[in-house]
Amino acid sequence: MESEEWIEAFVRVFMCLFGIIGNCWLGFRSLPGPQNPLRTNELLFLNLAASNLLTNCLVDLPDTMSDFAGEWFMGKAYCSIFLFFADLSETSSIFSTLFISVFWNQKLVGSLKRGGAPVRLDNLRLVTSLLAGSWIVSVAFSVPHFFFADLEGDNASQECVEYYPSETAMVTYETLYLTLANAVPIAGTVFASLQIVVTLLQHRTRVQGLSAESHNNTGNAPPNKETTRSTNNDQRSSGTSKNQEGPVSDLVRTHVAERNPGSSSQVRAAKSVVAVVTVFLVCWLTHLILRITSSVNSSSLVMEIASYIAASYTSIIPYIFLYGVKKLTCFCRR
Repeated sequence: MESEEWIEAFVRVFMCLFGIIGNCWLGFRSLPGPQNPLRTNELLFLNLAASNLLTNCLVDLPDTMSDFAGEWFMGKAYCSIFLFFADLSETSSIFSTLFISVFWNQKLVGSLKRGGAPVRLDNLRLVTSLLAGSWIVSVAFSVPHFFFADLEGDNASQECVEYYPSETAMVTYETLYLTLANAVPIAGTVFASLQIVVTLLQHRTRVQGLSAESHNNTGNAPPNKETTRSTNNDQRSSGTSKNQEGPVSDLVRTHVAERNPGSSSQVRAAKSVVAVVTVFLVCWLTHLILRITSSVNSSSLVMEIASYIAASYTSIIPYIFLYGVKKLTCFCRR
């Protein structure tokens, strides 16, 4: 191996190990405690960690081993398995990110606009059904790789490639795969993340405005717990509706929300989702463009770059999610 190939191989090793550690960490920290039931966000994180670990262990690791060995790992048999798990894990990871974005968008709106009311994706059965459906779609798009995979080149330099029965078959498969398993969930993730950003900005503006009004109305002294409790009692005694709009009721709700640790947790988690989606867009839009380019003009270099981008995504996002849900701590601390 030349020096450039050694550097490339060691970069892949680092990314692979970094991703394995991060996704194992995310999975471990998402496991429910002995006295706690499994929650929706934990199930989504577990599914994402499992999807990414498939990429780390069954795609990135064999690819890295082939760089060091100079030949493809386990020959043609594993070439089919490699391509199968590459698309399976990537598709499942994309759908997992979509569901996480939609879930935290609903939780943020429910927390800041509806007083923490339950949201639709709090239903474990619904989320389990959605995840099962995403795995079925992922498997359906990955199965053809078993039939079209082959090795190209001599023993000193082998590459895992695909040979479709015809040009029409390849274009049809790539079009369906890139549209249904990439473009559609990516568009849904962008839409959900934009709603999160808008909700966060609206919440920040509302809090700043009501805080300024509070200072003006109380002589620059925000109401304490007794004042808030008294205001609530006055509202109840006068038959004031919970949903009635007005400066006093808005002010009370704002101070209650500011003192509610759940609200701040929702905001922090939602911000981490926005950060993940930013990385998600950079990686997967580039990956999508490269896949389209490769389908038009086959190039091993383009596919190699696409694999690096996918590996970087699966290696980075578990740490962002762990930071967002305040679980970026030692394994021994639950």
